[in-house]
Amino acid sequence: MKSKTIESLVRANIAALQPYSTARDEYEGELGVFLDANESPFNNGYNRYPDPHQKQLKERLSEIKGVPSRNIFIGNGSDEAIDLVFRVFCEPRKDNVVAITPSYGMYKVAAAMNDVELREVELLENFELPTDELLAVADEHTKAIFLCSPNNPTGNSFPREEMLRLVDEFEGLVVVDEAYIDFAEVDSLKVEIFNRPNLIILQTLSKAWAMAGLRLGLALADERIVALFSQVKYPYNINIAAQQIVMQLLMYPIDEDLAEIKSQRQEVAEEIAKLPFVKHIYPSDANFLLVKVDDADAVYEHLIADKIIVRNRNRVKGCEGCLRITISLSGENDKLLESLKRYEK
Repeated sequence: MKSKTIESLVRANIAALQPYSTARDEYEGELGVFLDANESPFNNGYNRYPDPHQKQLKERLSEIKGVPSRNIFIGNGSDEAIDLVFRVFCEPRKDNVVAITPSYGMYKVAAAMNDVELREVELLENFELPTDELLAVADEHTKAIFLCSPNNPTGNSFPREEMLRLVDEFEGLVVVDEAYIDFAEVDSLKVEIFNRPNLIILQTLSKAWAMAGLRLGLALADERIVALFSQVKYPYNINIAAQQIVMQLLMYPIDEDLAEIKSQRQEVAEEIAKLPFVKHIYPSDANFLLVKVDDADAVYEHLIADKIIVRNRNRVKGCEGCLRITISLSGENDKLLESLKRYEK
């Protein structure tokens, strides 16, 4: 961090906060009779509150991610961690954050919900990272810069050296959302959190790990940031069922699944490129393709008529004429291609 400390970035009321704690937070050792939380004594597997610190789950994720458990925050989806950046660090109607555009829409929604100004900087030609512009638009009230790499909806990863330049030159936090990093050919920035305390890495189990329905996301960061997030989050943000099921699913490797999605991504891109109404397919490090077509609205409606849902990004600045198409398994991908081949302008 250039000059400011993490402590200096925290909102004053959060720095002074006495977080909610349970009797079990204050107890060391093996628990026996539970008479502290007014729970039901009738055991149906869910009558007790879940571990608010997700200790066992963090230990398993630590093994997988190669990051100490003290540097892992587990949220109800990575959206919770995004919201906590605002709640912990941004003073409403005073501070601001900076984000790239086009990108994941939740940064803007979280800013609006927390009454914090969001300053958007457009990506350069071919969706390149506007590093100089991001630094230039920041001021003394800018608490964070949000990046998504690989970026949604453009699919491209940003150069490592450019992202680290932002981390090193910006005086606030840099949040790099790596929701799609498992599909990329580039490495995560997670190892950089140990010598760059203003870097927060967001990851998720929704995409590569196939757990979107369980709503579990991660923030990998300096342990002081993880502690702040843990103090501000709701006490039992990850329920018992989710913790148990995630632990089970993390037993199974995903290497073959990732290889299949990458292979299908290449095959689908090659087939779509042959269609006369397709103008451009953008390179992708994610599990989707951004495809520019002659008439995005018409192609979208054609697919809807065939009961195939893609994401119409035509009205997103910078993605005019584009559809975002998720890569599935061969059976559903074949249905998509068959439908597109029947399309007539």
